[in-house]
Amino acid sequence: MFHMWICLTLVIVMTGCTTEQQKTPEPARESPKREVQMQVTKIPDAVQHRIQTAAVEERLTPHTLSAPGEVRFDMNRVAHAASRIDGQIETVFVQLGDRVHRGQPLVAIGSLILDELIENYLVAKVRIDAARTTYHRSEMLLREKAVSMRRFQNDRAAYLETNTIHQHVQEKLANMGITGDDLRELEQGSHVEAHRYILKASMDGTIIDQQAVLGQGISAGAELFRIADTTRVWVFANLPIEEAQYFQDGDEGTIVSQGREPITAPLTYIAPFADEETLTVQVRFDVNNIAGQLKPNEYVEVRLGRAPSPVVAIPLSALTIIDGTRGAFVQRDTGFDFVAVETGPDSDGWVEVGSGVAVGDMVVTAGVFDLKSIVLQDAISGD
Repeated sequence: MFHMWICLTLVIVMTGCTTEQQKTPEPARESPKREVQMQVTKIPDAVQHRIQTAAVEERLTPHTLSAPGEVRFDMNRVAHAASRIDGQIETVFVQLGDRVHRGQPLVAIGSLILDELIENYLVAKVRIDAARTTYHRSEMLLREKAVSMRRFQNDRAAYLETNTIHQHVQEKLANMGITGDDLRELEQGSHVEAHRYILKASMDGTIIDQQAVLGQGISAGAELFRIADTTRVWVFANLPIEEAQYFQDGDEGTIVSQGREPITAPLTYIAPFADEETLTVQVRFDVNNIAGQLKPNEYVEVRLGRAPSPVVAIPLSALTIIDGTRGAFVQRDTGFDFVAVETGPDSDGWVEVGSGVAVGDMVVTAGVFDLKSIVLQDAISGD
């Protein structure tokens, strides 16, 4: 009886173990990845006559560097129009977007300070005229010994003092933009703007910013307008350090903006230092923009060409991609091998290659698709 219980217990334990083993799932088996054979040795006759080859050559290939650029104002052609006196704007002659010329009135500013200065000038003008007359009269009488030397010296001192005051007031008015012609009109009482300060444009250009509002109270130094001449602009770009070393001032670049004709411009500035974050060197082009093609703050493409240098190159038509690898078919004694290549810039139907082929190798230029199809068919069929 004891032996029967032992046997029954063993059967139950073994049955439990078997059940647990059946519950454990087996890991899924991955299908082996079939590698693509990059060689073609059997070529159908229908394909053979379509295959053409060309030799890998060392060619003088021009190197063109392309970089993003930004159009900016030529800072030598931007002017800030600011008031030189406290006052209130009484008339605004121009507005944002207007084309202005040097000397053209922008705003008229009424000012008590200007009124006082003009009054001082007119009084000083009367006094200097009287003092000058008295001085010249004393000088003439002194030669005739009709006046004493002391009288002559007093008249001369009065003239010099009055002249100093007159010049000082005149200089203050000149600093406010009052010209000699304006002063002569004031003296004759025919100045059209009376005692208003007229802020005038200092250069030809376009009003690109306006802060002046009718009736606005302003202080000396307040900027009212910004004028820019956009017939010439700057274009900035950043070049990698290793590329910037090949260029110098005077080299010509091409500025390409979307939908417009490219513009050729000279390279006029190469920064003597590199940006510490991007490790690039800033360069600048002075661009003739008379037609107004380029707009400040827009982004463009900048192209710079280097002198041609000998490089190993293959025809562009030889390139293809198989299984994510860029390469070309190279003719061998046993057929054609697909060889991965590292490519560089291309020009005139040829592309620079850094590795994979050597000068003299024969690469397939026609029938590439046929050879690629054979490679892929072999991969599918497992040959």
